[in-house]
Amino acid sequence: MKSFSQKYYIHAPVKKVWQALTDAKIIEAWGGGPAKMSDKAGFSFSLWGGDTWGKNIKVVPEKLLVQEWYGGKWDEPSIVSFSLSEKMGNTALLLKHENLPDDDWKDFADGWKDFYLGPLKKLLEKTGD
Repeated sequence: MKSFSQKYYIHAPVKKVWQALTDAKIIEAWGGGPAKMSDKAGFSFSLWGGDTWGKNIKVVPEKLLVQEWYGGKWDEPSIVSFSLSEKMGNTALLLKHENLPDDDWKDFADGWKDFYLGPLKKLLEKTGD
């Protein structure tokens, strides 16, 4: 099993970044839909019409979101955490993705940039406040 971290600086307030991570309508706007998502612990979510699914296991609004993630035919979930902090109206987002099957980690490392946090950042910076 493998793990990795990535850091993103998003020119948007932490409230907007949090919404883009937890509001299904905004998730669909940046390309992760059809989506089912919530900012509630215990919520079972799905992204891309069910290609990725899991459960919110820890939620600290606008600070931390920890999720169990499944993709493909995994026997156990990987763990994804988004840690957010705001400075002067901008958000630093630290992504940690742990417990990934060895064969899948490279695809996920690239996928976060290309299909998830990259498009999320682009949407928020385009729309601004």
